[in-house]
Amino acid sequence: MSATTKRPLSVMLVAAEASGDDRGAGLARALKARLGADGVRFVGVGGERMAAEGVQSPFDISDISILGLAEALLAYPRVVRRADETAALALREKPDVAVLIDSWGFTLRVAQRLRRQAPDLPLIKYVGPQVWATRPGRARTLAATVDHLLSIHAFDASYFEAEGLPVTFVGNSALSVDFSKAEPARLRRQIGAKSADPILIVLPGSRPGEIERMLPPFEDAVSRLKETHPNLQVVVPAAPTVAETVKSRVAGWPHRAHVIEGDQGKHDAMKAATVAMACSGTVTTELAQAGVPMVIGYRLGPVTAWIILRFLLRTKWVTLFNIAARQFIAPELIQDDCTGERLAEEIALRLDDKALRDRQIAAQFDALDKMGRGGPDPSEAAAEAVLKIVAARRL
Repeated sequence: MSATTKRPLSVMLVAAEASGDDRGAGLARALKARLGADGVRFVGVGGERMAAEGVQSPFDISDISILGLAEALLAYPRVVRRADETAALALREKPDVAVLIDSWGFTLRVAQRLRRQAPDLPLIKYVGPQVWATRPGRARTLAATVDHLLSIHAFDASYFEAEGLPVTFVGNSALSVDFSKAEPARLRRQIGAKSADPILIVLPGSRPGEIERMLPPFEDAVSRLKETHPNLQVVVPAAPTVAETVKSRVAGWPHRAHVIEGDQGKHDAMKAATVAMACSGTVTTELAQAGVPMVIGYRLGPVTAWIILRFLLRTKWVTLFNIAARQFIAPELIQDDCTGERLAEEIALRLDDKALRDRQIAAQFDALDKMGRGGPDPSEAAAEAVLKIVAARRL
């Protein structure tokens, strides 16, 4: 390389679960589009989607995709070890900026290590903790640890700016999922469904702990629904982080279910679905985007649930579009309410009543508009923000 040739921008991207992997891949693509493939290099931690964009992770992120207080305590030594490895990677590769995506517990520990060991490295947090729902003290913790927050909710800024942390709103990538290439008919052909067969799409989560807790009540609900709706077709899109586990578990179900992998298959299934049964999380926003009425379930470990539900939770809704609408557009069956019987009852109501489905879809769309649907592409906005922050630090 000649002395007049600029070296590529070196960007560290760190994600520890499926939704972060997706955001990291989108950010990497947007940075390459702006700088050219030779104008940026990536290092960091991520999953399959980020690897496809050039981020080669030193370890499998599935073993740090942790949910729950008790589970986090048990996994703490492993999380600390992986955080140490991630910080060591940064010291070795000397990136120009580090973007730490979602995954509060893991990325906070990485940020703390980088702040001590590489104090001049700009640290950007992409997706803030939901301090408006629980544990508001995390805003102050984050402000003391990173230099900038890229938020996915317009209402985030006031909580973090009050603690002195600059915030750039970039939008929620789940609000800009492209369904234009989805083909419901392709999914029906793939699973052998007749045109009149209703389709239930089952989404049990992307973390190992979610699969462990959610598949049993979801399986029970499917069994009950197949008894009353024998022509019901069941499709289970599997996130890359848990695909093998999901395939193994679903293979043992008494009623046949079709496991689908990959974004194309998932999008086809969402557009083909009559109703969805979903684990609470990012996927509920994607389903709403696709126009699918849904029933949402969630279970935490008993200790975690007792602490969060009794002492920490500050909102009665857990689903973002329900929060935006300030009503239960989609039913939320949480913890003890998340049983096969209750799930099946709510799903059956929607299978049997097209008017109810249509009302729910319309209400979901209205809530998505309140959340900022139709705004700028979040990955593009995030890439622009990252480049501005790097440029400002170089002045």
